[in-house]
Amino acid sequence: MKWSVKIARIADIGIYIHLTFLLLLGWVAVIYWQHSHSTQAMAQGIFFILLLFGCVVLHELGHALMARRYGIRTRDITLLPIGGVARLESMPEEPRQEFWVALAGPAVNVFIAALLYLVLALGSGPAPLEELGITHGSLLSRLMVVNIWLVAFNLLPAFPMDGGRVLRALLAMRLDYVQATRVAAGIGQAMALIFGFLGLFSNPFLVFIALFVWIGAAQESSHAQLKSALEGIPVRRAMITDFQTLAIDDTLATAVDMILSGSQHDFPVLDGARLAGILTRADLLKALAQGRQGQRVGDVMRRDFQVVDDYAMLQTAFQRLQQCDCTTLPIVRNGQLIGLLTSDNVGEFIMIQTAMERGEARIPAGSASA
Repeated sequence: MKWSVKIARIADIGIYIHLTFLLLLGWVAVIYWQHSHSTQAMAQGIFFILLLFGCVVLHELGHALMARRYGIRTRDITLLPIGGVARLESMPEEPRQEFWVALAGPAVNVFIAALLYLVLALGSGPAPLEELGITHGSLLSRLMVVNIWLVAFNLLPAFPMDGGRVLRALLAMRLDYVQATRVAAGIGQAMALIFGFLGLFSNPFLVFIALFVWIGAAQESSHAQLKSALEGIPVRRAMITDFQTLAIDDTLATAVDMILSGSQHDFPVLDGARLAGILTRADLLKALAQGRQGQRVGDVMRRDFQVVDDYAMLQTAFQRLQQCDCTTLPIVRNGQLIGLLTSDNVGEFIMIQTAMERGEARIPAGSASA
């Protein structure tokens, strides 16, 4: 994720902090300063937020380590002002696996809250709720209450919270994946409408949550439909076969002419018959801005690139296209370049397939009326 800085590596998973997280720390420092005008209080407030986000990291690690049990790797965990995001390479295919992966995060918060309660019980006991606030009260008691709140919030049956994935997993045990996602997303969006309505007359923060849930549900539903549309289709049915290539000794001026004369943005670079690299439009523009029009393509192209065999499934290839730092995937057969795959032509393939399916669905009606 852009604007993120790596701060640690735990269980072979990179932990990143988004630079906007610093805005949250600044806001907390201001709140504590306004309350007490004390630098010590500001430090305590920042320390509490860091402890809280430590719990968020453990929550995301719960998801990641449970997913690892099912052979799914986690690319990284990123801390944002609104929480943490664990980027799994893929979601579990089996509903039972998704169920346990989704529950693993809140289970970590339950464990933390129980552990804090035990520690407090061995002392003077947890502080009463009325004595707790954003800027005052027992540190451990506040941390315990926040973890309980995280469990309750994350188990709301709405995407993108864990409860939405738990609900989909339970529904998918009896329904197909797309239908289960559609039902779960519909429930989530109904909750979003309720939150938004209540927020207009009470707490404006509920409106923010409503927007968050509505958008998350819509994205999850679209993702499931896309996954279903690509399932079982070989990549060779959607790849671009009419494309141009560059030679490794061509100049960037040649690449400019090819871009201007057509619609292709990225170009495979050949060294003889061998695929040697990819020249992307972004890399080309960067080099042109530096006045390097006469430089060889081989000096600017990307040598670290991924390829896909033409017998691979389109769904797998599209996932790889989304996960890699690239906009074009070369398609090869027996090591020889035979096509290209881009997000645009995958989208066009889906639109054409959808239109054809609708047309076929109308044919019987037209035939009967004739």
